[in-house]
Amino acid sequence: MKYLVVLNINPDVLSALTEAEQQAVFSGHGKFLATVQESGEFHSTVALAEPAKSSVVKVRDGVPAVTDGPFVEAKEFLAGYYLLECASRARVEELAAMIPDAGIEGLGVEVREVVFEQAR
Repeated sequence: MKYLVVLNINPDVLSALTEAEQQAVFSGHGKFLATVQESGEFHSTVALAEPAKSSVVKVRDGVPAVTDGPFVEAKEFLAGYYLLECASRARVEELAAMIPDAGIEGLGVEVREVVFEQAR
């Protein structure tokens, strides 16, 4: 079964961390990635730019309109994800707990089962 492990980031929480704590988060992601690659559970990962570099496209009455920023005003934003293929929800939750973000107050890691996938 495939699972999307979603990383929602609150920039205020990250900026409150010391430089050493921030580096530990980034190096922790490297360790996590090595773990899931070695176990064969890794499928893919994506890191996304911050909301200031995003846009929203809406079409109303056939006319497209593009605006800056995320669709919803929120403190947190989607920063990226890991797509993992695991034998069970318990296993993917065990892996998600290894992601440094899961151990930081104000952050969390969301696990969602993939119910449909289409590749190129």
